[in-house]
Amino acid sequence: MLTIQRTALTTTALLAALALAGCETTDLKMGGSDSKTVATGSAAGAGSANANSELQRCASPLGTVSLVENQNAGWYTILRNEYKLPPTSNLLRLMIQQSNCFVVVERGAAGMRAMSRERELMQSGQMRQGSQMGGGQMVASDYGLSPEIVFNEGNTGGIGGALGGLFGGGGAVLGAVAAGTKTREANVMLTLVDNRSGVQVAASEGSASKTDFGGMGALFGGGAGAGLGGYQNTPQGKVITAAFMDAYNQMVVALRNYKAQSVQGQGLGGGGRLGVDGGAGPSRTSIPGQGGKTLSMREAQARLNELGYNVGTPDGAAGPRTAAALRAFQRDNSLQPSGRLDAATQDVLSGK
Repeated sequence: MLTIQRTALTTTALLAALALAGCETTDLKMGGSDSKTVATGSAAGAGSANANSELQRCASPLGTVSLVENQNAGWYTILRNEYKLPPTSNLLRLMIQQSNCFVVVERGAAGMRAMSRERELMQSGQMRQGSQMGGGQMVASDYGLSPEIVFNEGNTGGIGGALGGLFGGGGAVLGAVAAGTKTREANVMLTLVDNRSGVQVAASEGSASKTDFGGMGALFGGGAGAGLGGYQNTPQGKVITAAFMDAYNQMVVALRNYKAQSVQGQGLGGGGRLGVDGGAGPSRTSIPGQGGKTLSMREAQARLNELGYNVGTPDGAAGPRTAAALRAFQRDNSLQPSGRLDAATQDVLSGK
């Protein structure tokens, strides 16, 4: 009798597990669609091998990029100390190089120390001739890419409890299954900043989630647990990988349609257009020490056309053609050739 009850109990638990699997998607989900997307393969120069087909790619790089991790952030502490995972830069380097959208340059503390050590050895005379480890060879980092992770781990035991009513005496077993069933989620953000100007160029958010049947191993033994709980090995790592790939893909898509932001008047950093306490924005007022002349971008474009610096139809947008005309005008008038409609350029344009 006891043997029959145990057999019935085991059968009930197996049916419950199958029902639970039918209700919950166990594959990794990136950006809301089912996928087993993870960073895989390798990269060398512009080539890659066995890269994931879901990764967005570029025909040519958009510039150089360095990874900037905030190692004092709470998420970084959880990543390294609790989950025992390597820095996110290791993961992102692979995806970035495989995508061919940026050329990765080293700016990490360990890497910089290694490069400095080689240069010190060269300066000390210890290296053989022709080693060429002198100064002036490092490549500038055009952009800085900063990652951030928001961790979330929820328990999906309510599903097991709901199914328990369907199987009567198997409710206790289903409770054990539910206790070990967790949905791990990760939300990440990537921020791309222009290192020369400090201007944020792009930002994106990515997410991923998966269900981990952690209780199956204890319930059915090692063999069954290995078959049903395959995500148990490194669930956090797989979720984080998929979330970052989701965020990176979205950023690449946005960058393909990139259009630089511009501020009419004084340009970026010239004061802005938002007035304080009802006053006019600084970019629409005279600048102390200057002639006090102000021009809108449309007016400046019309004036440049009159002077022979062709910008096309004046539209008020500071595009590449207008910037080139401004640089030519500034050079001809002994001004700093910034390509921006600054106060000094407005004064000279107004007086012409």
